[in-house]
Amino acid sequence: MKYDFDHITARRGTNCYKWDEPEEEGVIPMWVADMDFPAAPAIQEALQKRLNHGVFGYTIVPDSYYDAITSWFSRRHGWQIEKDWIHYTTGVVPAVSCTLKALTLPGENVLVQTPVYNCFFSSIKNSGCNITESPLKRQEDTYIIDFEDFERQCADEKTTVFLLCNPHNPGGRVWKKDELERMNDICMKHHVRVVSDEIHCELVMPGNTFTPFASVSEACRDNSIILNSPSKSFNIAGLQIANIICKNPTWRRRINRAININEVCDVNPFGPVALQAAYNESGEWLDELNQYLWENYQTLKQFFSKELPQVEVFRLEGTYLVWIDITATGLTSDEATEKLLKEGKVMVSSGTLYGKQAGEGFLRLNIACPRSVMMEGLKRIADTFLQ
Repeated sequence: MKYDFDHITARRGTNCYKWDEPEEEGVIPMWVADMDFPAAPAIQEALQKRLNHGVFGYTIVPDSYYDAITSWFSRRHGWQIEKDWIHYTTGVVPAVSCTLKALTLPGENVLVQTPVYNCFFSSIKNSGCNITESPLKRQEDTYIIDFEDFERQCADEKTTVFLLCNPHNPGGRVWKKDELERMNDICMKHHVRVVSDEIHCELVMPGNTFTPFASVSEACRDNSIILNSPSKSFNIAGLQIANIICKNPTWRRRINRAININEVCDVNPFGPVALQAAYNESGEWLDELNQYLWENYQTLKQFFSKELPQVEVFRLEGTYLVWIDITATGLTSDEATEKLLKEGKVMVSSGTLYGKQAGEGFLRLNIACPRSVMMEGLKRIADTFLQ
């Protein structure tokens, strides 16, 4: 490999949320979705150049920013985006909240497929809406959509928005084109708009292909709002840059109004610089990253098969977040999380964060770290469960 993902960068003591949030000493953090790899060299160089300027006042987002986005998604995913469809903001979670506030009225239902990213729940509640769940159906080591239940939830006249996670966090699915099309057919039949969180869209494992929801068909494009960012894929979440992409001009005006009302309309000078360096110059780095993450996942599977065969590891199609079934340990998700932290000095995410019922009996592990660090975390997990 051209890039060294085995190198350990010390992050503890740098006000790093992932490493410094745990109060206990010596904890291996495998929880929050944050990678331990330095950003791609092109991103670092672009940021250093901007830093050397020395003045960090209010910034204008240039045309080259939009060119980088439209070119990237055209090259990588065959998705044709027009500049006018793009609204920038500070992050995908603010984008979710602003979009929901723009498209819904208090008391309406927002549909999610559980288990699902925990911030979906808070964003829906903060928008004054009700959470409606259509649980994913387990099929061996993965999830599929229960389309009968999905349509039943969409048919409720109070359901006005479906909040999709593509790729799916924490289930690891990269939804296929036919699945996306069927979801949209059902949504359009019942006048439900689709808001698709695609923040993990570049983190796709070998043998899988990410399909932007809006690229599936004209119907999908016209019935959707897409939320994405380079933050997860290129490890620049702290630079706070994300985009809302929407063809419908009426929805765009309402979203723009919500962005301004909620005062997440201004970005810092570094976010646009990093995005352009990521999309214009860092494709090779991303490809090697995905290969390294895939090797981490294969190593994890082999480890659990040998050391903890009772723990079931879900298939990983996308993201760097591994979903594991710990039911055989006899512990609840919260009990296991607490035990691993206190006794094993390893921090993971309890499955109940992603839906109390759908996530019970599961843990989510972040494997976006040097392999030696991941292995230390896995050994601590095994030692703790085998005590």
